[in-house]
Amino acid sequence: MTGWLFTRERLAEDLRRLGVEAGDTLFVQSSFKSLGPVEGGAGAVIGALEDAVGPEGHVLMPSFNLVEGDRAANWNPATTPATTGYLTEYFRAMPGTVRSEHYSHSVAARGRKAQWYVEGHLLSEGMSSPWDRPPWGRTYGDHSPMVRALNDPRGKVLMLGVDYHPSTYCHIIETICWNRALCQNPQAEFYYLNRLTVGAFWDALGRLKRGRVGQANCRLFSIKDFVDTCLAAVEADPPRFFKSYPGQAIEARPAESRLS
Repeated sequence: MTGWLFTRERLAEDLRRLGVEAGDTLFVQSSFKSLGPVEGGAGAVIGALEDAVGPEGHVLMPSFNLVEGDRAANWNPATTPATTGYLTEYFRAMPGTVRSEHYSHSVAARGRKAQWYVEGHLLSEGMSSPWDRPPWGRTYGDHSPMVRALNDPRGKVLMLGVDYHPSTYCHIIETICWNRALCQNPQAEFYYLNRLTVGAFWDALGRLKRGRVGQANCRLFSIKDFVDTCLAAVEADPPRFFKSYPGQAIEARPAESRLS
């Protein structure tokens, strides 16, 4: 640190100490203010992330357009702000960042293969979800950035000063469950997880790394391990993890009006 500011170098050291390694693909969900005072602001934080993953690694952030009403009406991938926090919007607007074209659940990326991560979000192969809307592709389909990161053996979630409430990969679990249910019942409802309950379950297993980056309490874990393990737990005991389940009333708001 220099005086009372966290530097880019110090943040990169903290990330490495947490377990971020060169070559990792990080899906970052963040609270910028949780880091404390940073010399160089958001640019230094993103620089530290890139330093930690190195030239062969990647940094991805949700760049969602979670406005009320018709999200497609204001959508322009080049200019529509990310509504997922200050750091994600700064990241989206940086020169060299690329963004997927999904009207609601776009992802921004940096790194050598960043374009590959985002280029398939207009394709319609893979899982359906309530946020699918032509002419845009499947939100969590085979070619979505979130699923490509899930299938990357170096894919990790970095929770930078946040809890499980904004967990994008809980939506992946919900979507997998729904698609399996649709195979049995084409009219199956889409059920939403209690993300904090899922997170408490995952934390209790101890299959993650925890520590501080700057002043932020952070978690780091394998995307695939999280999804596979929590999916198995959810399917084994749905009433424990879903906000509602068959036999109870499901949340009434349509997916388009939800904030995630």
